[in-house]
Formats: sequence, C-alpha cells, structure tokens
Amino acid sequence: MPQFNPSVDIPDLSEKICLVTGANSGLGEAAVKALAQHKPKKIYLAARSRVRAEEALERIRSSSKTASTANVEILDLDLASLQSVKAAAARVTSEADRLDILHLNGGVAMVPQATTKEGYEIQLGTNHVGHALLTQLLLPLMLETAKLPGADVRIVSTTSASHKIFGLKEGIEFDHLKSDMKSFTGRALYAQSMLAKSLFVYELAKRYPQITSSSVHPGGVKTGAYSGDKDLPWAIRYLILKPALALTGVTPDEGAKTGLWASFSKGVVNGRYYEPIGAAGRESKQTNDDGLAKRLWDWTGEELAKNGGPGWP
Repeated sequence: MPQFNPSVDIPDLSEKICLVTGANSGLGEAAVKALAQHKPKKIYLAARSRVRAEEALERIRSSSKTASTANVEILDLDLASLQSVKAAAARVTSEADRLDILHLNGGVAMVPQATTKEGYEIQLGTNHVGHALLTQLLLPLMLETAKLPGADVRIVSTTSASHKIFGLKEGIEFDHLKSDMKSFTGRALYAQSMLAKSLFVYELAKRYPQITSSSVHPGGVKTGAYSGDKDLPWAIRYLILKPALALTGVTPDEGAKTGLWASFSKGVVNGRYYEPIGAAGRESKQTNDDGLAKRLWDWTGEELAKNGGPGWP
C-alpha cells in the first residue's frame, strides 16, 4: 500500500493554484494546511461560514512559519445555493490565470431531511449538485491549465465507504431527488450522495482525460458525522460506532493524506475510487456502473442547465 508524507511528498507549488471546498474545519482545513507548507501561488479556502473560515485561516497560519506567509484567501461558498456557487466560481475565473488542484471536499452528513435552495434533497444537492456546478464552471480554466508546460491538473472528490454499507438498492433514486426524501433514512441519503460523487468523477474522467480525477474515502475520521442521523438506532450509534471511531478513527491531518496522495501521486488512475492510502479495488459495483454514471451525468447536466449552468465545455 502506498505511503504519503505531505511534508516531503507534496512538490513545490510556487506556480500552482489550489481550491479546497469545506475548508473551514476537518479534512478541508487539514488539506489547506498541508498545501500551505509548499509555497503555493494561491490557495482558495472555500467555506460557507466566513467567521469559521477566518478562524481556520488563523489556525493554518499559526501552524508553521511557511504557512504563516502562504497566499491563502477565503472564498465564500455555500454549496446548498447554486447562486452562491456561481458567485464563487465567477470570482475565481475573473482573478485566477490557472487552477491546478480542485478538492471537492465540503458537504453535509446525516442532517435532518430537507432541501437545498433550489429544491434538491439536501445531502445530494449539497454534496453532489453544488460541486457539479462548481466543477462545470471551473472546468474551462482547468482545461486551459492542463495545456501549460509541465501541468498536472487534478480533481479530488472526497466521498465515503458508506455507499457500500447503507446504499440504496437502485443507487440513485432519480424520481425523488427534487424532494426532501423523508421516507428514507439520513444514512441512506448520505450514502446516495457519496455514491453520486464517485459516479460523477468516474464519468468526468472519461470525458476529460486531460485532467486526473479521482474519488477518495479518507477512512474513519474523528468527526460527528453520524450524530445527526436520528434514524440510527441508539445502540448502534453509542455502543458500536462511537467506540469504534474512538479506537480506530484518525485525525483530520491523517485522513487528509489520501486526498493529498490523489492530488500528487503518479500512481493515480483516472476515474478510480481509493481508500486509505491509495488502496484501489475496494469500491462497490455501482461505483463503476457505466449506465448509472451516464444517467447521473445526464440528469445533472439537465438540472444545472435549468439553474443557469453553462453546459459542459
């Protein structure tokens, strides 16, 4: 299994621009902190909460002398609002002359059933639809970057092995995605959104081979993800999951390594799903289902177009 040490295995980033969503805490903050040690041209720290983003930026700057002077800028981004996604992408494309690394990390997990501002089931709408629009809007800039000498453009989508455990029989319930899907459990909806993120990358890699795209499960990271799933039996939550995570869960710094490996390793296969660190071949059959991936791609493109998306370049 590959090893990855961010301090030595991340190359010099002095000519590179990176963008990490959900970077005000957890895995996203850890990724920005690691990238900031390598003198990037710029890192966009994308987050919904400006206050929490500023707090994260202070922690990142205090983590090392190199990070204290790194060019890290906060990017306001609410993935549950496609208008916010458009505004964030417009800012990046207006001021950045390239984009080398895009981490689709932000999102929600196990939240009460609800919808996004545009009416999509909250977890799929935030975790997949918001990121899909961001990718569509930034893709022209990334494709131009890929033409530059020595370029190595990467898209890394943070997903979860939950799609193998709690996933829906059909994978994606297309007929219900424009609703709060209250008849489904929070963990099933989370699993659906995580499968969607992997399927999206699987199809993206086919259509844009000049960019290396992958989806990664960071492992059991010590977060409160399952605390919001009220349908999860008390015994499972408190007697199994919490103790297991306490014993085997890793820190965000450790969990971020798989995504960072996927951002720079020469061994990444375009479109693949990886578990820690760089372990391939552990995905479900649905993750590599060509028909399901194409159906999701087509559905997503149609929905983005309804909301002012420019279409795929």
